[in-house]
Amino acid sequence: MANTLSELKKGDICEIKKIETKNQIKQRLYDIGMIPGTKVKCLQKSMFGDPTAFLIKDTVFALRNQISSKIFVKTSTNKEDSIT
Repeated sequence: MANTLSELKKGDICEIKKIETKNQIKQRLYDIGMIPGTKVKCLQKSMFGDPTAFLIKDTVFALRNQISSKIFVKTSTNKEDSIT
């Protein structure tokens, strides 16, 4: 079970629990809707594993492991979960 966004595998769905980054980066993440309680799906990892594409609220974005490793999550055990 993954503890951070960077540990997710393709297709995994999780819920954001805590973001531990600097204020400016944290604010940008909040601006795109990545706030505690929000569900995120891991769509695709790049060939070398960095960055990773995520889906959140009908928007696809990519994060480098440097940032995604500071976003703590709770993974869903139910593969039928949706992120909407």
